[in-house]
Amino acid sequence: MAEKIVIKAEKRDTRGKNENRRLRAAGKIPVVVYGGGSESLAATAELKDLAAIIRSDSGINTVFSLDIDGEGVNDVIFQDRQIDAVKGRLIHADLRRFSKGEKIEMTVQIHLTGHAVGLQDAGAVLTQALREIKVLCEPAKTPESIDVDVTDLAAGHSIHVSDLKVGAGIELLEAPETVVATIVTVGEAVLESQVEAGAEPEVIGGSSEEDGGEA
Repeated sequence: MAEKIVIKAEKRDTRGKNENRRLRAAGKIPVVVYGGGSESLAATAELKDLAAIIRSDSGINTVFSLDIDGEGVNDVIFQDRQIDAVKGRLIHADLRRFSKGEKIEMTVQIHLTGHAVGLQDAGAVLTQALREIKVLCEPAKTPESIDVDVTDLAAGHSIHVSDLKVGAGIELLEAPETVVATIVTVGEAVLESQVEAGAEPEVIGGSSEEDGGEA
């Protein structure tokens, strides 16, 4: 797990369009924090801090700590956000906080590692059918990714959700029989037609890169 990110914030007592413009001119944005068994709370945080989280590898799925002056520290996650249509930057955010022990549903990337032995067979192609999966766990236990070693995967065989290894307290919200990756044997004629069509057969499943989000 990556080191927990802590962002400083201040409680906000005044609202309105003029106040929001003043905050944005000062490099801050209004946020609303709710959930966790407590009343909602209006606050302000530095735009650069929240934008950095959105641009990170985990993006809006990042669980971080919000330290509001006089209110304490709470684990939160982006629930909703508003982006300026012209400037393309964050102008408002709704953050959800968690009670101790509360589990949440998150989407986690699946990464294939290793070189499958089945790829030694003529015409063998490794395809990744499932690139991400929903999990249910406490925010602090959310894995950055689930790595799957395909080294021993033979041609004609598959890796299923039931084969995935995750930490204690993490529940996979996908049917166990769902295929994650498989090796199929493709004839030369099919391969040639794919090349002519501009399609590239996947050789190692790869990791799907996603933009961390808007700044």
